[in-house]
Amino acid sequence: MAANTLLVELGVEELPPGAIDSLADAFADGLADGLREAEVGFGTVRAYATPRRLAVQIEALEAKQPDRLIERRGPALAAAFKDGEPTKAAQGFARSCGVEVDELVHLETDKGTWLGYRFEQPGATIEALLPPIVVQTVAGLPVPKNMRWGDSRIEFSRPVHWLVALYGRDVVDAQVLGLRAGRETRGHRFHAPAAIALPRADDYVDALENAYVLVDRRVRRERIREQVLAEAEVQAATAVIDEDLLDEVNGLVEWPVALAGSFDERFLEVPAECLISSMKANQKYFHLLDADGKLEPGFITVANIDSRDSQRVIEGNERVIRPRLADAAFFYETDLRHSLASRREGLANVVFQQQLGTLADKADRCEALARYIAERIEGDVEHAARAAQLAKCDLTSEMVLEFPELQGTMGCYYARHDGEPEDVAQAIHEQYLPRFAGDEVPESKTGLALALADRLDTLTGIFGIGARPTGAKDPFALRRAAIGVLNILIKAELDLNLRELLTQAADRHSGLPQAAGLAEEVLEYMLDRFRAWTQDEGIAVEVYLAVRARPVTRPLDFARRVRAVHAFSQHEEAAALAAANKRVSNILTKQADEVAESVDASLLAEDAERALAQALADRRRIVAPLFAEARYSEALDALSTLREPVDRFFDDVMVMADDSAIRRNRLAMLAELQALFLEVADIAQLQQ
Repeated sequence: MAANTLLVELGVEELPPGAIDSLADAFADGLADGLREAEVGFGTVRAYATPRRLAVQIEALEAKQPDRLIERRGPALAAAFKDGEPTKAAQGFARSCGVEVDELVHLETDKGTWLGYRFEQPGATIEALLPPIVVQTVAGLPVPKNMRWGDSRIEFSRPVHWLVALYGRDVVDAQVLGLRAGRETRGHRFHAPAAIALPRADDYVDALENAYVLVDRRVRRERIREQVLAEAEVQAATAVIDEDLLDEVNGLVEWPVALAGSFDERFLEVPAECLISSMKANQKYFHLLDADGKLEPGFITVANIDSRDSQRVIEGNERVIRPRLADAAFFYETDLRHSLASRREGLANVVFQQQLGTLADKADRCEALARYIAERIEGDVEHAARAAQLAKCDLTSEMVLEFPELQGTMGCYYARHDGEPEDVAQAIHEQYLPRFAGDEVPESKTGLALALADRLDTLTGIFGIGARPTGAKDPFALRRAAIGVLNILIKAELDLNLRELLTQAADRHSGLPQAAGLAEEVLEYMLDRFRAWTQDEGIAVEVYLAVRARPVTRPLDFARRVRAVHAFSQHEEAAALAAANKRVSNILTKQADEVAESVDASLLAEDAERALAQALADRRRIVAPLFAEARYSEALDALSTLREPVDRFFDDVMVMADDSAIRRNRLAMLAELQALFLEVADIAQLQQ
């Protein structure tokens, strides 16, 4: 039987836009996994979705399972026959197989000969296999929250209305969520509400596009992008395409139509971020910028209908956005009636964490820590202290209460309005940088001090109450805080000792139940986060392990070593020297008590060991100043020339000589070799 295309579509009422992608992918993965488990071959799998449907199209799906050769094993041959006649065991086995004893075969195994039966089992058809696979897949979908509708006890994310299951031209007799499968789908709710009979599974995408539905998520998403950019060009402006907003809008429409609207210019007196947040969060609008990058009094909305009178649609959106922007303006004007500093008292009523006190307590701890950090990075100590006291004050403002994503941003605006020093205002915004991988770090020294202080206070405090993150739970986002600290120290090139910073942060807390060894515990946790950092940099984990094996507590120094070892690992000499260091490490571990304090040149008996001793002395003179200046790449390049004398030494010299003095001297030379590389990293780890 020829392979055909399979189509399964579940028609629903409008799904939550944020769940559509995960549901669509899970639907496709579930069907594909079920077919693989049934050993049915198939080609390309496509997941489709709109607000009103989840669908999967699978091309070149085989019509049935392959036939299988089944082999059943019965009793041992010795127990199957007695005096040449079949025993009851043999007869019972034959009956269970539905055959006579003489139709059974002998099965030879490594444990003897057994009575057996072989037969070919025909593969099940796709019509028989598919219904339970669809039922199981739908039941396993990651529905965010189930609901019931009408008198039914059936549950799903939204009420379901139709089910399509076609294999080629044939309907697959399946029943899911109380629906029996057919060939009728639905087009756009308004443009093409009538049922659409699909002749074949392959007709799905074209038939729906003719009915004003772009069922391919990726095509629809790019259509929205193109329309928004084109409409912005008509307005002589630039549309800002926020990818998350684009995803959300994509989950709201089946037939996107971009339309441009405008709002009163008086609203531009409100900070642009407030207006943008209101447009994005409340109305899902894309905002516009002028040639200078300033916010334009306009927006682009994406309708789910191709209206004959688009101007009415635009005017409706303008009416809706006007009170939203008026609310934002009201919040801003209300907030400006109170200085940012006057909100400091209110932080005493906001709990940061029950065991760690209020935001006012956190501000006091951060002030002391920010002073300490600012002094060490040659920043303005008083400005760092002021920024720490004001950092969280905007959390009690009307604007941030309405739009939490504006914390820090509004604090910056309010600080400037109050006449605070510019770097203090800037620091209030920068305290949350970096927000994500690849994000920028603070530019001002005051911002650097505050951003570090805030994260270090949280890390030591949460660890100090025993709430260390687990593999599944990290409610205080400590992993992100730890990686943020590392990124700040590295990208801003702050050569600070993390152990000292954590000790200072831990000392600012009082009464922590797990204060003993707190700084060391958090230090180990943070240095372990370098593993993720190196992977993000595209560096092998062995390189991270090589540096992690050394007692390095300055993240900037750690990063320099990682990059140097990564570059070294690309050299052809690296593998041989790593192997040699691994060998040296094993020897010295076993003979730790026999290593002489230093190498005695008079005991160097072999040419190879004299050559290695000379090479070590030469390299030591060259790399000593390089190590002192943290020029690790140059140092490892210089040490890479040791490959030849090291290889020759191991080829020609017996390290464990019978003469104890010579043996101890040779071990000392190996210890010197190891020590040179350990100035950077334990390159023996590159052998893992």
